[in-house]
Amino acid sequence: MTPRTAAAIPIARPLIGEEEKRQILEVLESGALVAGRRVGAFERAFADYLGVAHAVATSSGSAALHAAMLALGIGPGDRVVTTPFTFAASSNAVIHAGAQPVFADVDPATGNLDPGATEAVLRGGGVRAILVVHLYGLPADMTAFRSLADRYRVLLVEDCAQAHGAAIAGRKVATFGDAAIFSFYPTKNLTTGEGGMVVTPHAEVARRARLLVDPRGDEEYEYEVVGFNFRMMEMCAAIGLIQLQALEARNERRRENARRLSRGLASLRWLSTPVEPEGYRHVYHQYTVRVARGRDALSRHLTAAGIGNRVYYPTLVPHTAAYRARGFGGHFPEAERLTGEVLSLPVHPALGSDDLDAVIGAVREFSGAAG
Repeated sequence: MTPRTAAAIPIARPLIGEEEKRQILEVLESGALVAGRRVGAFERAFADYLGVAHAVATSSGSAALHAAMLALGIGPGDRVVTTPFTFAASSNAVIHAGAQPVFADVDPATGNLDPGATEAVLRGGGVRAILVVHLYGLPADMTAFRSLADRYRVLLVEDCAQAHGAAIAGRKVATFGDAAIFSFYPTKNLTTGEGGMVVTPHAEVARRARLLVDPRGDEEYEYEVVGFNFRMMEMCAAIGLIQLQALEARNERRRENARRLSRGLASLRWLSTPVEPEGYRHVYHQYTVRVARGRDALSRHLTAAGIGNRVYYPTLVPHTAAYRARGFGGHFPEAERLTGEVLSLPVHPALGSDDLDAVIGAVREFSGAAG
């Protein structure tokens, strides 16, 4: 195989078109740069897309998580069950709210939080909420988690930062819980450059979230809460409105790219392609394979061939230095196994047919080298 230049096929590539650029210039020329009519329009359009009652735009996905925790009343003395196998923003938000994350193991097939492991924690009592992450764009088992939340009378929160448009039996993620959040970071399926969103079916949760995002309220300088400056910029919302129109088509392109990759890699005994349970709609924020042996060697091989790749996530959150310093740790066999096997390959909608062939070819070439 002819070596490619470094990152000739990147792991992710934001798609920003001429219309987004035109809208940004319009915002700049208007002089209204923060939390104006475009932010409001984006909130309404995003809520309509999901089929939820309320959406509150924020400056980032992490800000959305923080605001959602506080708007739900989660705070000191509360325990929140969540996954150890994800980006730390999820459990960071729990800690920033003054609550305690409690980690449970993941499903070995999907990598998502395992309902059985979660119920084992719930049986111990003292839990206020379940925080589910839809990892890599694949929905967690929300039928099971909704049942657990109802049975144990706890709140259910969805971290949909990687799952814009993902669904179960036609029902989109973010519509199962008491609140949900999205991130619009540049690599996400829908980007605003930077930004986030809190969505909820509850009017009072939305009201509190809005006050936390912008504490000025209806009457400036009369403060109901000690809030933050988590406001979304108008330029971000302008991008988001255009991106939202393209989301479904781009998700379908990701899904077709994933099917192409899976067909090309299916015969490799040492590699497992992503699963998509029946009735689930995976939107492939990441196309993540599991490598039975030689994961790191494969990563180096792909990098040398100019194929972008990355391990999401090499260390469990409770095993990182910041969390160990707070007394976290624990043994999570399935999640720990994943940290040594997962590798994400390019799947984004900017990929062409030749790019996909190159990714498949590079992986298959390593098959021969690995024996």
